[in-house]
Amino acid sequence: MRQASTGPGGQRGARGRPARSAGPRSPARPARRAAGEPGTAKRTRAPRPNRLTGRATVLGMLLIGLLMAYAYPVRVYLSQQAEISTLEKQQDAQRRHIGDLADERAKWNDDEYVKAQARSRLHYTLPGEVPLVVIDNSSGGTPAPAASKPSDPGPWYAQLWSSVRTADAGR
Repeated sequence: MRQASTGPGGQRGARGRPARSAGPRSPARPARRAAGEPGTAKRTRAPRPNRLTGRATVLGMLLIGLLMAYAYPVRVYLSQQAEISTLEKQQDAQRRHIGDLADERAKWNDDEYVKAQARSRLHYTLPGEVPLVVIDNSSGGTPAPAASKPSDPGPWYAQLWSSVRTADAGR
């Protein structure tokens, strides 16, 4: 074990060093001069090192390269996710449409529904019923001609030629 030497008077400091006396300065050390006096050295700041070193530049280039390398796959991933969501929405719409068609098919299996549709769409009547068709002339249309036996119009080309002559006569 090493023994620490003691200072004047045998006192030791907090770190095992000899304690300094509060007395006058030793003659070997001259007092400091003010900065403006002649013969004093002017304080200069040390030059700051360049913050952008070669390693930092390489690291930055590497990060930019990785960013550019991952940009395209991320864009493809996002576009695929959007396409998947669109297809899922279309699939849900198709399922709803299929459900609606299944409901309509179930309606057509009911005999009463079929009869009601035949009466409304095709103007069918049950035996013993008298069908009535209402013709509305209030719309300004011409009434339908009376049913009569049509005369023989002749061949088709004769009808065509007569319609051309009629159109020319209107000029």
